[in-house]
Amino acid sequence: MNIEQNYDAIVIGTGISGGWAAKELCENGLKTLVLERGPMVTHIKDYPTMHMDPWDFELHGKSSIEDKKKQLKQSRTGYTTRPEHRHWFVNDLEHPYNETKRFDWMRGYQVGGRSITWGRQSYRLSDLDFTANIKDGHGVDWPIRYKDIAPWYDYVESYIGVSGEKLGLPHLPDGVFSPPMELNCVETLLKEKLASNYNDRVLTIGRTAHLTGDKKHTGRSNCQFRDRCMRGCPFGGYFSSNSSTLPAAEITGNMTLRPNSIVHEIIYDDTLKKATGVKVIDTETKENLIFNATIIFNCASTIASTSILMQSKSDRFPNGLGNDSGELGHNIMDHHLDAGASASVDGYEDKYYKGRRPNGIYIPRFRNLGNKATEKKEFLRGYGYQGGGGRADISEHIAELGFGADFKEKILEPGDWKMHLGGFGECLPYHENKMTLDYEKLDNWGLPTITFDAEWKENELKMREDMKQQAAEMLKNAGFRKIETFDKRHAPGIGIHEMGTARMGRDPKTSVLNENNQIHNVPNVYVTDGACMTSAGCQNPSLTYMALTARAANHAVKEFKSKKA
Repeated sequence: MNIEQNYDAIVIGTGISGGWAAKELCENGLKTLVLERGPMVTHIKDYPTMHMDPWDFELHGKSSIEDKKKQLKQSRTGYTTRPEHRHWFVNDLEHPYNETKRFDWMRGYQVGGRSITWGRQSYRLSDLDFTANIKDGHGVDWPIRYKDIAPWYDYVESYIGVSGEKLGLPHLPDGVFSPPMELNCVETLLKEKLASNYNDRVLTIGRTAHLTGDKKHTGRSNCQFRDRCMRGCPFGGYFSSNSSTLPAAEITGNMTLRPNSIVHEIIYDDTLKKATGVKVIDTETKENLIFNATIIFNCASTIASTSILMQSKSDRFPNGLGNDSGELGHNIMDHHLDAGASASVDGYEDKYYKGRRPNGIYIPRFRNLGNKATEKKEFLRGYGYQGGGGRADISEHIAELGFGADFKEKILEPGDWKMHLGGFGECLPYHENKMTLDYEKLDNWGLPTITFDAEWKENELKMREDMKQQAAEMLKNAGFRKIETFDKRHAPGIGIHEMGTARMGRDPKTSVLNENNQIHNVPNVYVTDGACMTSAGCQNPSLTYMALTARAANHAVKEFKSKKA
């Protein structure tokens, strides 16, 4: 091992959480090494498809047989491996994993990680979520409550820019919002019909991390409504590590960013009783390196962060760093989706919309809110809806293979208005849903591969039935027609919100992390990505990862400076 210089802090990973850790540590004066296993991606310069049109792509935007073979698992979502952005997702042949039960693990190995490609929906958790486990007996109690994280939600939203509408719902707390994007005419119609038909349901525009309004954000401009977000936005219209937090860290002069660096172990010193550094493989030179630091932030993304902890074995921690509880790798959660209904809408044939709004509608949770009126005894927890309305494309006409003057006129007319409601549900934290390491099947770097053993259970399946029924009922009561329900039985992972494998908790005997995201018995190691989640809620989780990271980083800074004083 080549032992490199010491740093105040090391951050593993450059995605949503790693970028925030880098920003906060560097801005507070800590000399910070930021390690990323993938190649460098510089904002704007390294977005190769950001301005390309369909006709600019080989095969007119279709994937070749050879390309498909390289991303058979990455393509399971149906959208991640389209030619315009497939380069942000890994080659499955080069980065294999194993499945006892199917698990759709979508990975982005580059500077910025999946912050380049995330869905950008940004919702707060509430005390309905932070107290759910202790109330219904599933999982363990969160060691924090909403009041502990609320100021950090404010802080993060103010910095990244979240467009949205305030609703005044206790179970979906309002935030610091820039002006909301507009609903179109059929979405507005459904919003009005919900208000007249129900007293427990509301439709709003999605809360999304896109810049709108007049507030200035350094190096970024407002969303241009191109809806080419997953390619990388040259305007910085949406939040990513590349456009925002990593440049902020770099400006301080305190960040050393090192791409092509696979961290595979956090080094624990049994004498000092703390972590002292990390072991790294340089993917270009194949060197084995050690970097030392006082503080370590493990933000490699849920599964990768937990894999690093599991590989970090010592006399004190023979089963993985911080794994006194035996919970490391267990309690995998994701959000289950793709169950709901769609319909056609009449009466707006003379209406259309401008631009390509990179956002949809949101109907917040209305089941099991802690009162009799919302109780649904068939299942625990709840779900929200995401979706939207729009006019169908011309594919129905092309399929007829028409020709002549009438056909030319027809393809210039937009299709019918349609409305889509897709449920987005919570998964309970089951101990038996887990990941393990396989030391018999090694990857290209000689490291163990990951095996998944996780599934949806009865609670999620019963919830999906309600998702379908209620979506169809709402559309029917709104007067829409041609209502069709759907339930695509995906495996866990498809929501790309994998979480929970190194959970926070109050007791070291049942959890891995404490209330500040520190490993219980290794307090100079913090884990702030999805691995830390104790329950999933039904809301998109990235905003919570960012708030927890900012909170933990500032705790680490105070600890560091108090010991230096």
